[in-house]
Amino acid sequence: MRSVIDTTVYEILSMTWPTLLIAVVLVVTIRIGYLLKHRDEFVFYKEVLYLCFMLYILCVFQLVTAKDLNTSDGNNLRLFSEIFRYDVGSRLFFKNIIGNVLLFVPYGFFASFYIELKNPIKAFILILAASISIEVTQLAIGRVFDVDDILLNVVGGMIGYFIYMIIYKIGQIFPFFKKEICLNLLTIIVLIVTVLIVTWR
Repeated sequence: MRSVIDTTVYEILSMTWPTLLIAVVLVVTIRIGYLLKHRDEFVFYKEVLYLCFMLYILCVFQLVTAKDLNTSDGNNLRLFSEIFRYDVGSRLFFKNIIGNVLLFVPYGFFASFYIELKNPIKAFILILAASISIEVTQLAIGRVFDVDDILLNVVGGMIGYFIYMIIYKIGQIFPFFKKEICLNLLTIIVLIVTVLIVTWR
């Protein structure tokens, strides 16, 4: 299982690292210039979240429009047919099933954070609309439309929404965790853990 996950992560990084590198340089330099010129307040965790959201959107765009990721035989309008197509634990299972879920976890979190979504129905509609737009676009550019991908994306997006709600509720119960110093520290820990996971081979 570990080798399958490592291979999948490596494939994604090998495809997206140029986009990530260029975007980081461009966004960070422009943002620093803006902050210096306008003398705006620098809040570390907010800046990191803004950057991560931009990088995430760029990576999603690259992944869902890449021609070589198409492993389906054709359009799928029958629910669950693609989900049960792969053996649990196989490389294609992690790439197409788990991958489609994980792809939308950040979207559910970021969308909920920036819009301050508290209503799960509104979050569901937002996530569903985003997933459908991706599938329709893929159909238009010569890839395939898969209703199972929409289901998996929505599951991932809602997981991201509930992660946001858990963090929000913790902040309501323990106001200390909403303080900037605590959020900055949490952001640093998450960044370190993420780097360790990505580079763990």
